[in-house]
Parts: sequence; C-alpha cells; structure tokens
Amino acid sequence: MKLNVRAFALTCGLIWGFGLFELTWWIILFEGATGEPTLIGRVYRGFTISPAGSIIGFFWGLVDGLIGGAIFAWLYNFITARIQGSESRSSVG
Repeated sequence: MKLNVRAFALTCGLIWGFGLFELTWWIILFEGATGEPTLIGRVYRGFTISPAGSIIGFFWGLVDGLIGGAIFAWLYNFITARIQGSESRSSVG
C-alpha cells in the first residue's frame, strides 16, 4: 500500500501545528502568558507562551510537520517498493 505523500504531509503538519497551538493555550490557561523563551522557542524562532506565540508556533509546527510527514511518507513508499520488488524477484526464481 502506497501512502499519498501530500495528504500524509498535510495531516502531519496540521496535527503538529494545532497540537502546539493547543498546548500553548493550555499552558496560558493554567499558568498565564509568560512571554519567556522556551526550549521549543529556541528551535521555532519567535515562539513564546503567549497568544501571539501560539500563532507563530502553529505556523512553525505546520511547516515542520509538512516536511517531516513528506519525508516519512516518501521513505515509507520507497522502502515498501524495495521490499515488494525483492519479494517478487525471489519468488520468480
């Protein structure tokens, strides 16, 4: 079974982006907006625990998830094609 690379990448991007957005608002709800730099903020420039930071985090997560999902789906398709190709060659001979 082949994965649709674009659909998988978009799904991963949306899940990661919305996940970071919701996590930021969860922290804001219980601890308040701090605006302090975080570990994720060191990787995702501009991300802080604030309303504006949640939007920035969403877009960084979307891009990061798109790239990661596309690489994963492409690699999955590549490996399964190689495995299926080697299985068909070994059963013929």
